[in-house]
Amino acid sequence: MEYRRLGRTGLEVSEVGYGAWGIGGSGWLGAEDDESLQALERALDLGINFIDTALGYGDGHSEQLVGQVVRGRSETVYVATKIPPKNGLWPARKGTRAEEAFPADHVRECTETSLRNLGLDTIDVQQFHVWDDDWVDQGDWHDAIEALKREGKIRFFGVSINDHEPANGVRLVQSGLVDTVQVIYNVFDQSPEDELFPACLEHGVGVLARVPLDEGGLTGRITPDTTFPEGDFRARYFRGDRKAEVSERAQAIAGDLGIELDELPAVALRYILSSEAVSTVIPGMRSLRNVERNVAVGDGRGLPAEQVERLRAHRWVRSFYV
Repeated sequence: MEYRRLGRTGLEVSEVGYGAWGIGGSGWLGAEDDESLQALERALDLGINFIDTALGYGDGHSEQLVGQVVRGRSETVYVATKIPPKNGLWPARKGTRAEEAFPADHVRECTETSLRNLGLDTIDVQQFHVWDDDWVDQGDWHDAIEALKREGKIRFFGVSINDHEPANGVRLVQSGLVDTVQVIYNVFDQSPEDELFPACLEHGVGVLARVPLDEGGLTGRITPDTTFPEGDFRARYFRGDRKAEVSERAQAIAGDLGIELDELPAVALRYILSSEAVSTVIPGMRSLRNVERNVAVGDGRGLPAEQVERLRAHRWVRSFYV
């Protein structure tokens, strides 16, 4: 495993991190705690030292599993989590105010709850789970963040930028108020390269690349006949003709690069790690097999420049979350 600097935080984090949404038991269904704990342990055995979770993942269940594993390890493991918006609006809506989503008392209360769930004294990166750039100058959220830093309850602050809206974070990056941003970035949605990544590089802000495999669309395993358990968010995400369209595009990528479909996940992750702006990529991993396959790409090699250029032709910005 190779490591990269997480922006100006100075933390050296594994190129591949652990995305812990899938183990929370909400949204992604089918996770079993025993398997999730084994996957987490194996990830750390193989050199992962960065885990991203959230209070909203299974109402704190993901945090509890993460904390259980981290507390039992002797090596340093950095944990990032997220505060859900108080107004319950996902993603953040234009016209809402910061004090509606992240008032100071809510920021503190959620941080205290996450610390209890994790069983840790300090959260390495505390993040807002949604963001709107109009909030830079609004509310008392920044006072709360600075107080939590002074008290040693959090070390660094970040935001998770709205789905497919990377430019809706540039002003925050330029403000100097944020240490990290988390953003959707993958072969399909390359838009963070346009404005956000240059701003992050200029201002020393770390980048967590989320949804690297398009919720499964870039695994090569989604076909027109794929089904998901009732209540699984992917049944909605890939509704209608979307499975067929994703399958066609995945096959086109494989054909363009001359690779087999089962090689696509590794290529997709390496594409992300070919960006100098990215600090770590955080795929969800609920099985030992996926952990071992994904960790293998964190070797500092990225992709050859020729393949990166070929993949630029497969840019496809859209939101299946809508």
